Amino acid sequence: AYSKGADIEEKLIYQLIEKASNKGIWIRDLRYESNIPQTQVNKILKSLESKKLIKSVTSVAASKKKYTCCTILSLIVLLLGYLQLEKVIADKLTDPVSRRNASFKSSKTICDYINNLKISKVQLSIQDIEAILNTLVYDGKVEKSVACHTSPSGEENLTNMYGIIKPHLSSCALMRIPCGGCPVHSECREGDVISPTTCPYMKEWLEF
Repeated sequence: AYSKGADIEEKLIYQLIEKASNKGIWIRDLRYESNIPQTQVNKILKSLESKKLIKSVTSVAASKKKYTCCTILSLIVLLLGYLQLEKVIADKLTDPVSRRNASFKSSKTICDYINNLKISKVQLSIQDIEAILNTLVYDGKVEKSVACHTSPSGEENLTNMYGIIKPHLSSCALMRIPCGGCPVHSECREGDVISPTTCPYMKEWLEF
């Protein structure tokens, strides 16, 4: 939640970032839409980042920074944690093909998992989740595959599948995966005292 006593310009910048939701927003667009000078926009962004209200995300394709509210950061941690857990479980299979297939999950399955956690105030779409996953693909953290299924009528359907590139935690460290075995998982909500954004393992997960 945003402080009621916040500076008007700072509040405007935050609202523009919040409005951009999962897509994020470029600095130039913040400057254009707010009509605030570039130097002041930079100061406001630094202030909001220091308060843990927003997060900068660098686009690999454009080598520029986008800004997004910290809820997106929580989603990244949860997505990586979920795919990590599925990878560790799949590695227990002896057949190489089955092992690889089991480590990949469809974007719909991942979307349902995230929505069931209810960390976001709005229902996330498959497109929202894929936008985040594709960013992780560009960053080299997640691998994307396409599965082809043939319907009874003979029509081919393509499904986007995602899997973590390699395990970053051993099976002995499963309990350290965000949400995987957290004892206060049911009390964890964005904006509360216990939240994914303030999870002590977030820095480790995002910097591997």
